[in-house]
Amino acid sequence: MNRVNKRRPAVGITAVSFAALMFGLNASTVKTILGTGISPEQLVLFRTTFTALISGIVLLLTNRKAFKITAKEIPMMVLYGICGIALMQWSYSNAVSLLPISVALLIEYTAIAIVPVISFFLFKEKIKARLWLGIALVLVGLAVVSNIWDSNLNPVGIAWAFLAAGCVSLYFIIGEHTQRKRDAMSTLFYTFFVAAIFWLIINLANPKDFIDVNQMMSLSGNLASIDWPIWLALLWLGVMGSFLPMLLDYIALGNLSATAVGVIATAETVFASLFAWIWLKEDMSMLEVFGGLIVITGIVLAETSRGQTHNG
Repeated sequence: MNRVNKRRPAVGITAVSFAALMFGLNASTVKTILGTGISPEQLVLFRTTFTALISGIVLLLTNRKAFKITAKEIPMMVLYGICGIALMQWSYSNAVSLLPISVALLIEYTAIAIVPVISFFLFKEKIKARLWLGIALVLVGLAVVSNIWDSNLNPVGIAWAFLAAGCVSLYFIIGEHTQRKRDAMSTLFYTFFVAAIFWLIINLANPKDFIDVNQMMSLSGNLASIDWPIWLALLWLGVMGSFLPMLLDYIALGNLSATAVGVIATAETVFASLFAWIWLKEDMSMLEVFGGLIVITGIVLAETSRGQTHNG
């Protein structure tokens, strides 16, 4: 049954806004955990497995019928799980480990200019000029927030970030069309189950020693005096940096267009820069604050341009 007619834009906007906030905090969390020596591949394996496990348990307890999947849906779930989830989280983890968080996210969120173009050509989604102005403001604001002209950028990190941008574009587009027929929780389970299997195979093919998760780790930066076990940091990341924000994103994609979700999701960069400044002591100037205001202005402009053009 098509779920488009049951869309609730206010729910979608609220969901993706909270997801952006949580993903913003997640950026500093990932960077801190990667500092313990765990590899990006191992970290993504944990995140995907944990999210698939929790969403599967929730479905068992609340809605077992949602496990039903048709043969026609399987190829899309496999594509979504590998490209939209597994490779997205991997490329993102590598990018933030090699670049300033705000720069990595700036490049990743060039996806917001890719998504409406693809939606226009593939799905005939109408695009107002005002939306493009909003997207342009968001990209300019992101460039200011990242202070990209003063950054000593790692070319390998840039490559990872652009790979993330491509994966994020697929994530938004496939996510919107998947959510037209499936509920958010079952989509979360199947896509992360596929991603977990993918990363299990990769880690088995290229095994690396796993760190002792009982070791204590410093939270670094302004929280350097606080130590907690690595397993607790991973648990926090699994719940607050993966399961909950991804569920909120899927809920958003069931109530808004991929273009709209993508634009609002760029607020993650502003939140990430703020948390990186507060937590990790990454500098944030008044110019970057101004860039954040430009991003917010662009988001508001893009969202108010939607009217009735993004309902289908």
